[in-house]
Amino acid sequence: MPVEQLRLEEIRMRDPFILEPLPGEFVLFGTTDENVWGGPATGFDCYTSDDLEHWDGPIAAFRPRQGFWADSQYWAPEVHSLDGRFFMLATFATSTGARPRGVAILVADHPTGPYEPWSDGPVTPVSEPSLDGTLFVDDDSDQWLVYSRGAEGTPDKPGIPDGEMYALRLSQDLKTAAGEPVLLFAASSAAWTRPLRFPDGVEPPEGLNLAKDPLFTDGPFLIRSPEGSLLMLWSSHGDAGYAMGIAESENGTIMGPWLQHDQPLWSSNGGHGMILRTSSGHDYLVFHWPNNTPDERVKLTEVEIKGARVRIL
Repeated sequence: MPVEQLRLEEIRMRDPFILEPLPGEFVLFGTTDENVWGGPATGFDCYTSDDLEHWDGPIAAFRPRQGFWADSQYWAPEVHSLDGRFFMLATFATSTGARPRGVAILVADHPTGPYEPWSDGPVTPVSEPSLDGTLFVDDDSDQWLVYSRGAEGTPDKPGIPDGEMYALRLSQDLKTAAGEPVLLFAASSAAWTRPLRFPDGVEPPEGLNLAKDPLFTDGPFLIRSPEGSLLMLWSSHGDAGYAMGIAESENGTIMGPWLQHDQPLWSSNGGHGMILRTSSGHDYLVFHWPNNTPDERVKLTEVEIKGARVRIL
C-alpha cells in the first residue's frame, strides 16, 4: 500500500486514538475500513507523525490471518505500551452473528505493528454484545477493561433500551478476564443524553437489532487529572447528535460511584474521543467529526484538565 503524507482533514477515520511511543513521535489508529457498518472487514491502518499535523500512511497495522474468528465491523482500536510490547484493544464482529460483538486484544513488538491475536477471541462476555474497550491500570497495578454495552442486541434478542458501561478486571498477561463485569453506570444517568432516533425511512445499520429509540453508551476513555480526580470521557447521543460527556469517580477508583457532569463536553455531531497528553505538556481532545459516514475526519482541539474538569480551550 503506498504511503503518502496527509493532513488530518484528508484522513477518513472513526474512533481515533493517538499513541506517543517516544517523545514527539505519534501514531494514529482508528476505524479505517471503507465499509465500517458491514461487509467483509479488511483490518486496521495507522499513520505516523512528528508534529500532529502531517501524517505518513496508511500503514497496515492489522490484517487478519486465515481462520481469524471475526470477519466484519472492525472498530475502535486503541494501543497501550506495556513491558516493552504494544497491546491493541479492538472491537470485532461476525457477519453470521455466530458470536456477539466483543473486545479482543492483539499484540505487536512495534507501535505500527503488525499486530497478531493475543487473547483467544473476545475477553468480554460471550453472552452479550460488547464494544469500545479501553484500558485502565489502577493504583494496585490491576488492569481493567472498561467497555460499553451500547444498546445492541443479538439476532434473536433485541438490544437494551438504556446502554451500560462496565469494568472488567483482566489477567496480568492481558489474555483473559479475571472476574465478572461490574456495572459502572447507564446512559440515562447523564442529564444530557437523548434517545437515538432514526429519521423516517432510515434503517439502523444491519445486524445491530437495536431497541426502539435507545439511549446508548460508546467510547469510554479514562484519565486522572493532575489533582487526582479520576475522569471518564464517553459518548452518547445528545440534543445536537453524537456527543461526549465527562463522568467523575466520586472516590477516585474504578468502582465509583460515578457522577455525571450536567453538560456535554462536545455536543455537536462528533464523538468517540480520547485525551492525548503529550510530552510537550499540551493536552488534546481527539475525536471524529462529523459523525456522518463517509465524511468522518479526525479532529484535535486543545483542552485544559484541572481538578474534576476538562475544558476546551
